[in-house]
Amino acid sequence: MNRLHPEGLSALPADITRPGYDRASLTTGIVHLGIGAFHRAHQAVYTEDALKRSVGPWGICGVSLRSPDTRDALAPQGGLYTVAVRDAEGAHLRVVGAITEVLVAPEDPEAVLERLTRPTVRVVTLTVTEKGYCHDPATGALNEDHPGIRHDLGNPQRPETAAGFLVEALDRRRKAGVAPFTVLSCDNLPSNGDTLAGILRRFATLRDPELGRWVADTVACPNSMVDRIVPATTEDDRAAVTRALGREDAWPVMTEPFSQWVIEDRFPAGRPAWELEGAELVADVHPYETMKLRLLNGSHSTLAYLGYLAGYQTVSDAIADPAYARLIRGLMDEEVTPTLTVPPGADLGRYKAALLERFANPALKHRTWQIAMDGSQKLPPRLLAPIRERLAIGAPIERMALSVAAWMRYVTGRDEQGQAIDVRDPLAERLAAVAASAGMDAATLAPALLSVREVFGDDLPQNETFRAAVTAALARLLTDGARRTVEALSGAKP
Repeated sequence: MNRLHPEGLSALPADITRPGYDRASLTTGIVHLGIGAFHRAHQAVYTEDALKRSVGPWGICGVSLRSPDTRDALAPQGGLYTVAVRDAEGAHLRVVGAITEVLVAPEDPEAVLERLTRPTVRVVTLTVTEKGYCHDPATGALNEDHPGIRHDLGNPQRPETAAGFLVEALDRRRKAGVAPFTVLSCDNLPSNGDTLAGILRRFATLRDPELGRWVADTVACPNSMVDRIVPATTEDDRAAVTRALGREDAWPVMTEPFSQWVIEDRFPAGRPAWELEGAELVADVHPYETMKLRLLNGSHSTLAYLGYLAGYQTVSDAIADPAYARLIRGLMDEEVTPTLTVPPGADLGRYKAALLERFANPALKHRTWQIAMDGSQKLPPRLLAPIRERLAIGAPIERMALSVAAWMRYVTGRDEQGQAIDVRDPLAERLAAVAASAGMDAATLAPALLSVREVFGDDLPQNETFRAAVTAALARLLTDGARRTVEALSGAKP
């Protein structure tokens, strides 16, 4: 079967939305680091819509910092791919053309640096996941002992990390008299722009104090909040999209109807008119970010670990269990909501109800195993930050403590049937070694994992209330299993 390709756009079925602008006229104005499914279903779609309204210099050069898979899929398609928006009623397909090329950084780091130093590039966006920032999740500071950071400090011309590429490109622009680009993090980090700014400033200072001062004084890093559920694409998904198109798309992306993007409007070099396509440009992102991190992402992580342990493969499977639905609603209402400052005009009740509906979307098939990845990076902003606030005022943390305990049970690497769990985490080997040494006894396992400072910091392991709550929850999980534990906590009868 023929591949999706620019020359075949006119032959697509009439109900497939396609680029409504001249792709040949696009100039690369955005470089995106971390060209994965989420970017292609979220920021690239906002840019696509902006280009349809007014075709400006905002073509996207995507960069993979690791694998060539996305490049290999999209290059034969001229950068085109399909976004399938799914709900219980079916799917709407659109072909997106905003991505002009995809580079693979390990193959040719100089090509990536050349794109980043082009004067036409005015925005660099990132979705490199929490671990891609090479930082300490407990503090937000650059991890100066990270192997990639050490490599990039010693080899600035051949960087490996996002920080290494950005600072080297900024230094080249500085020396050439080219204005810096704006760096926009689109990852689930607390104060993601502020965190990224601190990482870049520290990395640049370690290279050259003068460069560090220049980065601090001239490089804008707006905070942002992104929200859209994007499951991993399956072979069945590829087959369904291929049937609908009448030609093969090697890597379509699946997503939900809901999409949100809140951005601080600090772009000295300019940006696409994203606000005309539904993005919210605001003075302060933090209330939106905190609401999303704690309600959506915190609930997602809770469902991921407790759901996986109970044998639920997808989020929709887990939330369909009434006990799990009650647990999540209780987590949102009783433990998370009191920690939030509600953004102006936000309807918190409607937002929480919408989240439960989104979790229940049976068409998405969002795997609990996928969400469970990189938990050592995700727990601090999603669960540990609100736990700290609750502890400070003596408020209960029973449900959030269970979430943490479920993560501990998960990273032991064996499920409730004794089968191996494929734990994907930057600290996976260390966590497995800690768990193996401690054994499957909550009294020894909980304090052993709490000693992992990069996750829990120095304060939480010393907090008697937190330690006792997590240990008790872990003991219940080890004795009764995830489902019975959830049923008991949510008030259901076993």
